Amino acid sequence: MQVKNKSSRRKAFTIVELLTVMSIIIILIGLLVPALNQVKRYAKEVKQHAQFHSIDVAMELYETEHEGYPTSDQLGSDNVAYCGSMKLAEAMVGQDLSGFHLDSVFRSDLQDAADDKYLYAIPSPPGPGQSITDAETETNKQSRKGPYLGIENANATRMDEIYGTFGVFGGNMNKRFVLCDEYSRTMNATGVK
Repeated sequence: MQVKNKSSRRKAFTIVELLTVMSIIIILIGLLVPALNQVKRYAKEVKQHAQFHSIDVAMELYETEHEGYPTSDQLGSDNVAYCGSMKLAEAMVGQDLSGFHLDSVFRSDLQDAADDKYLYAIPSPPGPGQSITDAETETNKQSRKGPYLGIENANATRMDEIYGTFGVFGGNMNKRFVLCDEYSRTMNATGVK
């Protein structure tokens, strides 16, 4: 008679034990996924509230220095389309993200009211007769305030990055910055944001 050694027998999990453990893991994952989505949604809301607070503080700084807020109508002072979101971006960070020019009257062509000088870098491609010298650029930078809103908090995005080159306004107007909350979504024109 031969006696088998108990230690030589292979020990393994039974199918019932494996199914039980897998069921528990699936239940835990089912409970954790909605909780993780809720945390992600909450983090997005906190980030958005922080951005709104930053814009609010920047608007108050602007109002204190300029004794008023930028207008939010759909036309610039030259009666050409220049919407409130573009004016807000110009007031908070400037249209070239280097600060607000003190001579600005919120014109769509980014010129001042007195002698038609460009206040910001000319969007490409420049129109007929448009040019700006290095001396004008340096003078422009010295005549600026801000940016009132930090670039990292501004979420300044060019219109053509949102709507494509044939967007809402067309031409150089699509090179203007707006402050926005970016989110992932495929746009028909560009497929970018």
